[in-house]
Amino acid sequence: MQLRIFTEPQMGATYDDLLAVARRTEETGFDAFFRSDHYLTMGGDGLPGPTDAWVTLAGLARETSRIRLGTLMTAGTFRLPGPLAISVAQVDQMSGGRVELGIGSGWFGQEHAAYGIPFPSLGERFDRYEEQLAIISGLWSTPPGETFDFDGRHYQLSNSPALPKPVQSGGIPILVGGGGKKRTPRLAARYAAEFNVPFMSAADNARLFAGVREACDETGRDPASLVYSSALVLCVGKDEAELARRAAAIGREVDELREHGVAGTPAEAVDVIGRYAEAGAQRIYLQVLDLADLDHLDLVAAEVAPQLS
Repeated sequence: MQLRIFTEPQMGATYDDLLAVARRTEETGFDAFFRSDHYLTMGGDGLPGPTDAWVTLAGLARETSRIRLGTLMTAGTFRLPGPLAISVAQVDQMSGGRVELGIGSGWFGQEHAAYGIPFPSLGERFDRYEEQLAIISGLWSTPPGETFDFDGRHYQLSNSPALPKPVQSGGIPILVGGGGKKRTPRLAARYAAEFNVPFMSAADNARLFAGVREACDETGRDPASLVYSSALVLCVGKDEAELARRAAAIGREVDELREHGVAGTPAEAVDVIGRYAEAGAQRIYLQVLDLADLDHLDLVAAEVAPQLS
């Protein structure tokens, strides 16, 4: 089981805060550092304000050496697919081939209104998202020296040199996720290297993983060629007092966290992760909400991760 650290910097974080977490992620042996892609807080004042996901990851690409870096999830509404493919491929080069692109259709209407970003209907957002996946994967996979064309309803590309190319072998992994029953599994089967289920029960994870496997079977893809992953909030303490302190720091109740997240003592955390492994998860993204509490990562690295190897 791979454990990855996942942050929500729109809730209030500077680049230096994220750098400290990324460095501790690397030092303590976690597999990857991921961040959300949002421009507006979902609670509190969000000070000092948002940081751009791909600007952040470009910086971290030069200041880390081992961990994978990516988004969970980049909003398809924020960027045009061609320029996004360029940015991500450039960060891949800057990192020496350690980047992954999680991308979704976009969902948080208020942040679009706050920063003047168009926010079409859900149906149109998904239509655009499907075209974006086709364009980004098409640009990256076009052989050097050849050009890429795309004639979609929302995006058209003509005679694109499809540059720059990713540097990592096999290309940049694309993550697709969510709870959709029809289009999402189909898109995952066609374009994704990984399918992620965010903040749902182990039973829901098993059901959604099964849907993606079925979509793979329908398209002739080996379901085992995808990685299946889960995202869950993290709140672990060596005792009840430390657990309560960490829950209070993120404004959550201990009982609720135990019900819905990787929460409790280290032994309880191991049990929770085990249930998700039984549901088919191969990776867990641990959502860290208190970015100042680096001891939290140390505890999980020392007392949870070794029990999962």
